[in-house]
Amino acid sequence: MKRGTFFEEAFAEAFSKPERANVEPRDRAFARLLVATVLRRHGELAHVVGSHLQKPLPEPQGWVWQILLAGAAQLLFLDTPPHAAIGLAVEQCKSDPNARRFDKLVNAVLRRIADRGRSALEGLDPVALNVPGWLLQGWETTFGQERARLIAAASLEEPPLDLTVRGDPEEWAAKLQGVALPTGTVRILQAGRVTDLPGFTEGMWWVQDAAAALPARLLRAQAGQRVADLCAAPGGKTAELAVTGANVTAVDVSAARMRRVRENLDRLGLDADCVTADVLTWQPAAPFDAVLLDAPCSATGTIRRHPDILHVRQSKGFDKLVDLQARLLQKAAQFVRTGGTLVYCTCSLEPEEGERQIARFLAANSGFVRDPVTPDEIGGISGAVTPDGDLRTLPCHRFPGHESGLGLDGFYASRLVRREM
Repeated sequence: MKRGTFFEEAFAEAFSKPERANVEPRDRAFARLLVATVLRRHGELAHVVGSHLQKPLPEPQGWVWQILLAGAAQLLFLDTPPHAAIGLAVEQCKSDPNARRFDKLVNAVLRRIADRGRSALEGLDPVALNVPGWLLQGWETTFGQERARLIAAASLEEPPLDLTVRGDPEEWAAKLQGVALPTGTVRILQAGRVTDLPGFTEGMWWVQDAAAALPARLLRAQAGQRVADLCAAPGGKTAELAVTGANVTAVDVSAARMRRVRENLDRLGLDADCVTADVLTWQPAAPFDAVLLDAPCSATGTIRRHPDILHVRQSKGFDKLVDLQARLLQKAAQFVRTGGTLVYCTCSLEPEEGERQIARFLAANSGFVRDPVTPDEIGGISGAVTPDGDLRTLPCHRFPGHESGLGLDGFYASRLVRREM
């Protein structure tokens, strides 16, 4: 939060240090959960902790504020025993030269929070406290006030583990003690360590949110077709396309991220031509039957999985991203053969990265027309098909028959066809 760094980047950097090389997987997983909880519930935690401080902490204060937030998160959201959460916080204070003078203060504040328990959260508005005003206002303009609050509240929930499986979803749901969603995704509420789950080593599934699995389905790839997955990392959609038997070319500008794609495909026993290149300058040898462009975006539809977005995205200035998306879309269109399919998608809730982007593209490219999405293709999610026939999932959406369960990421996708001219 101090540096404006994305969580995954900071987490990888933290655990690359030699002194943390032997951290137990269980402890590493708890560290991830704890930080994600602080990021997700930062407004509520800051309010509760601040209510127990009579005056601002003087400088230098080291990491005492972060220690207080982490302690409060354990007490209020993670059901950590008070003696463990408080003891850890005091220990952390003592190990920080600039925070050690606050060890008694930290002990006292967290004890008072522990005494009150979750009643300390009563009467607070999680949406107003945790979601930046500019972001909520934008959602209200786009979706209306009531729907915007539902989106925000769902974005603050801890997400389930969603898996795309190879084989019968019902069978794998039974093996993994999960449920099979109408689209074939297997959802697990209590997963534990992912690599310990049945089928991981054998490459029988991969982690992928239920909504993230939909755009590749919309491409309707067939065995033997030439298919391109642009901006492919980390490779979930590439794997979906490869399973169909299509000849898949995966393109991504980052060599490090492309290595991850190859590693994932190797584990899954799947094959694709992995190309490290900038889509804007890359040129394939021949047009493709189908092209999927998962464009870089603000990712505001994935806040529940990436709560750092609440803090890293400081304003609604997405002009550079919108311009890049437009250029990538224009380039991707050149790779599609006559009669071929182009699917554009983003994990953003912002219309300038979705509906407006496609409207501008179609206005300037008469050779492409929409191929409308149908509810049956997306598991019958109520309200997830726009009046224009595009896909628009929201974090508050539910699958039929799973109305009481957790939602899914916010995604936009439009399916286009290059017509005969």
